[in-house]
Amino acid sequence: QSVPDQATVRRALERAELVVVQEAYVTTATARMADVLLPATTWGEKEGTVTNSERRISRVRQAVAPPQVNTHAPRHDWQIAVDFAERLATRLGRRNILNYTSPEQIWLEHRESTRGRDLDITGLTYAALEAAPQQWPFVEGASTGKARLYEDGVFATADGKAKFSAIAHKPVAEPRESRYPFSLNTGRLRDQWHGMSRTGLLGRLFAHAPEPVVDMHPQDMARKGIAPGDLVHLTSKRGSVVLPAYPSDAQQPAQVFVAMHWGEEFLSGQSSTGERLAGINAVTTSAYCPGSKQPELKHAAVKVMKAELPWKLTAVAWVDAALAQTTLAELRQCMQATPYASLGPFSKPVALSDAVTEERHGIIFRAAAYDPPPLEWVERVEALLGLQHKSTMRYADKQRNQRRSLSVDAQKRITAFVLAGDIAAQPWLEALLRQEVDATPFSRNLLSPSAAQPAGIKVASPAVCSCFGVDAAAIQACLKSAAGNPTQRLATLQNALKCGTNCGSCLPQLKHIVTNAATA
Repeated sequence: QSVPDQATVRRALERAELVVVQEAYVTTATARMADVLLPATTWGEKEGTVTNSERRISRVRQAVAPPQVNTHAPRHDWQIAVDFAERLATRLGRRNILNYTSPEQIWLEHRESTRGRDLDITGLTYAALEAAPQQWPFVEGASTGKARLYEDGVFATADGKAKFSAIAHKPVAEPRESRYPFSLNTGRLRDQWHGMSRTGLLGRLFAHAPEPVVDMHPQDMARKGIAPGDLVHLTSKRGSVVLPAYPSDAQQPAQVFVAMHWGEEFLSGQSSTGERLAGINAVTTSAYCPGSKQPELKHAAVKVMKAELPWKLTAVAWVDAALAQTTLAELRQCMQATPYASLGPFSKPVALSDAVTEERHGIIFRAAAYDPPPLEWVERVEALLGLQHKSTMRYADKQRNQRRSLSVDAQKRITAFVLAGDIAAQPWLEALLRQEVDATPFSRNLLSPSAAQPAGIKVASPAVCSCFGVDAAAIQACLKSAAGNPTQRLATLQNALKCGTNCGSCLPQLKHIVTNAATA
């Protein structure tokens, strides 16, 4: 999913005679294309060593045992390699030379391969790494590693001298032109990582950026008649995706930004020729640097056109934790029926006691089309979100192609709803569902198509801290009574709300809010 020009990548995998994938997560796009899937252990299930960018080698110890699932239990990477080598050696009538029995054996062989090189670690042992992390080089006979590399002026080249390369500037591989007047940039979201095979499973990490969007400069949106939240076609010479557009002062005119994480698991649909849309990397260029082989994901020439998709659907529901991933997987099968579809999880911490908190899991599914899809498709979406029971409240207007379904629990709280055709009521219905409050006072409005928000409903402000569920409104309220300089006001925030005290990813935004509030 992170490789550019997805159409080319997919064609290659589809034409391959045999696709073998070694993966820790079955939800990835590549795993679904595998003929043979080898389940592998992940970070906390492994042991061995890891080297960071400081050249510091640390021992990694297993934190939890891998899950045991009959004959499909995951294995460590090295175990898979050893097992494959054993089978291959038997088939060829050869001796298996990859006969390791532990990670330490492999590390010892690696250690010997560094002898005499600039990363020489022949003076290290597993016992030394058990005691404390160590920096390379750590040559045989040394008592410590070298903190500063090449401080003696001798480099790892034939003559010992450093080599400098004079690289001439080259323009972008795909400059803007009249037909493709925008520069598309892709990059990371604050709380997500690469293809989201891991982070994309945690609903709370979607609080800050809940769905795929394209950020545009406000002047560009006004010039093209695009309102915030309008769907647009983002098209390059390689493909097209449909997604909502929002204004952002962080973008320069003639530039647009889409996060690199949104693959077909979260952003999909069907093109005008019937092909499945495969996330943002369906439109990026395959041009790459000839030296580093790094793809030019930071620039592709695109055009942005408002998408006229009058029929829309929004579905939001709380789901059982044990069924969340299964429900997401089944909803992904529904994403190719419309030109635009997005899907994602969300969650809410629920305190069971002073010391125990669990996550309540939710799913949000959006779609848009030129014409209404078959009713069976809408009913399938409703059924997957638990809206197939007789107790479900419904309103349907076939003439206007409108349909609304909603369910409440014994405490009169909304647990799921689907709006099809007219989705104007989605913001306040979603607020009621997420806040889990008694919906009885709003019962006359629940199946109404009106966009007007009933009195007494408070729509949540944008999330800032995903770890502790702190939104912008709570931060602004706390800052009203915070005194001192920005550093002291930030400390007051952290003490009162805990925001910015766990992973720290929201700290830059918190400092920005505190500084702006102090200035005001």
